[in-house]
Amino acid sequence: MSMFSSTPKVSSPHALQRTLMIILLTSVTAVSVLLGVLYNAGMRQTLMDQVGEQLKLTTERALNYSADISNGKIQAPGQSAGTLTARFDRLVFFGGVLDKKTGEFKQLGQQDAIPMVQLPVSDVSTPGNFHPRRAKLTVGDYYLVAVKDSGSNSVLVVGLPLADTDMALREMAWLTLFIAMILIVGAGLAGSWLISRSLAPLKRVAIVATSVADADLDSGKVELTQRVNDSDATPGTEVGNVGYALNAMIDNVSTALTVREKSQAQMRQFVADASHELRTPLSSIRGYTELIAATEHFSPDGQRSVERVLQQSSRMSSLVENLLLLARLDEANSFRRAKLDLGLLTADITEDFRVTADDHIWEFDCEDPQTFVNADASSLRRVITNLLANARKHTTPGNTVTMTVSQDLDTDEAVLRVHDTGEGIDPEFLPKVFERFTRADKARSGSDGTTGLGLPIAKSIVEAHGGSISVESSPGNTTFEVRLPLYDEAQAGQDTGTAASTQHTTGA
Repeated sequence: MSMFSSTPKVSSPHALQRTLMIILLTSVTAVSVLLGVLYNAGMRQTLMDQVGEQLKLTTERALNYSADISNGKIQAPGQSAGTLTARFDRLVFFGGVLDKKTGEFKQLGQQDAIPMVQLPVSDVSTPGNFHPRRAKLTVGDYYLVAVKDSGSNSVLVVGLPLADTDMALREMAWLTLFIAMILIVGAGLAGSWLISRSLAPLKRVAIVATSVADADLDSGKVELTQRVNDSDATPGTEVGNVGYALNAMIDNVSTALTVREKSQAQMRQFVADASHELRTPLSSIRGYTELIAATEHFSPDGQRSVERVLQQSSRMSSLVENLLLLARLDEANSFRRAKLDLGLLTADITEDFRVTADDHIWEFDCEDPQTFVNADASSLRRVITNLLANARKHTTPGNTVTMTVSQDLDTDEAVLRVHDTGEGIDPEFLPKVFERFTRADKARSGSDGTTGLGLPIAKSIVEAHGGSISVESSPGNTTFEVRLPLYDEAQAGQDTGTAASTQHTTGA
C-alpha cells in the first residue's frame, strides 16, 4: 500500500498585491461615493434654497397685485413662465399656470386642489414663517407655498416648477458618477503599477526563499548557493531587512549543513573502518571456536557455552557486515545495474523460502509478467530476501506471506508487495520501522534475534535505485510496498555511464 505525503499549499506570489489593490480600490470607491453623495446633497440644498428665494419673491409680487376672482388669474406682471397661482375663497378654488411657450394662463384641474389644501399657511412678512412644500400636480412637480391674502381674505397659493432643477441635479449626479469611475479606473491602473513596482524586491526575496525551501536538505551533500541580491538585502527598509535576515539565515543553514556533512562523512568512515577491522578478529574467533569445539571434549555445560560463543560471533559478524554495507551505500553508488526481470527474481527467492521456511505458507502472484527494472541483481535480491525474512521472523508459524509483482503505468513504476497475515506492527513502532537499530516488540519478533538493520538496508538500496519503500499495518494485514522505476533504455544508458565513471574514479 502506498504512503503519500501531503505538500503544503503555497500562496500565490501576487496575493499581497491583490490585497493591496482591493484595499486601494475599496478606499477610492468609498471616498468617491462619499464625496459624490455629499456634493450632490449640497448642490440639491443650494438649488432648492435658490428656488425658495425665487418663490418668496414671486409670492410677494403676487400679494402686491389684485386678483380676478372670476377666473383666479393673478394680475402680477413680471412673473416667470411656469409660475402657478391659485386662490381658495370660501372653499372655492381658482388657479392656473403660465404656459412656458405662450405665456397664457391655463386653468388647473380640481384634483390639484387636494395637495394645496394640505399646505401650511405662511407669512412672507415674518422671518422664519415661510414654509414651502414640494407637491406633485397634474402639470408636474412644483414648489408651493400658501399665504394669507389680507386684501381678499382668502388663501393665495404660489408655486414654481421644479423640472429644470431636477434635471440639473440628475445631470450633476451622472457627471459625478462618470468622474468617480474615471478616478477609480485611474487609481487602479496607477496603483497596480506602483504596487507592482514596490513589491518587486519582495517578490525576488520570495523566489530565493522558495528555492531554498524546495531544496532537499535531508539528502546527502547540499550546497545552498541561493542568495538575495545586495540591492534587496540592504538594511534600512522593510524589504531590505527581510532580505538581509534571509541571507544570514541561509548562511547559518549552509554552515550547519557543511558541519553535518563533515560529521556524517567522518562517522561513515569510522563505521566502515571499524567494521572492516572487526571482520578479521571475528573470523578468528569463529575459527578458533569451531576448532576447539571439533578437537576438545567438553562437559554438557561447556559444550553449550562453546555453541553460544559460536552463535554470538556469527550474529556479530552479520552485524558488522551489515554496518559495512550501510556505510558503503551511504558513501557512493557502486551498483552494477542491468535489465532485470523482477518477476523471475521474486519467484526464485519465494521458492527458496518455501523450502527453507516450511512453517509458513508462501504465495507468489505476478500480475504483470516481464516487469523489467534497471537494478543491481544482488542488491535487489537482498532487499526481497530481507522483506521475506522480516515477514517470517515477525509472524507466528502458519501465517500466509504473499509476494505480488505488478506495474503502475500511471507513474511508470514496478510495484512489489509483501503481505502477511501476522499480528501486525505496533502503531507506535510503525513510524520507526525503517530506522537503524530499531526492533519490534517481542510479541512480533518471534524467536530469532534481529539486529534492526534489515529494513534500513532495504530502504537504502531501494532509494539508491531511485525508488521508494513504505509500509501499512493492522492486525492480520501488514503490507510492505517497494516501488522502482520501470526499465527505460535511455535512462539505463545514462545510469550505466554514471556508474562506470564512479567506479573508475573511486578505483573500483
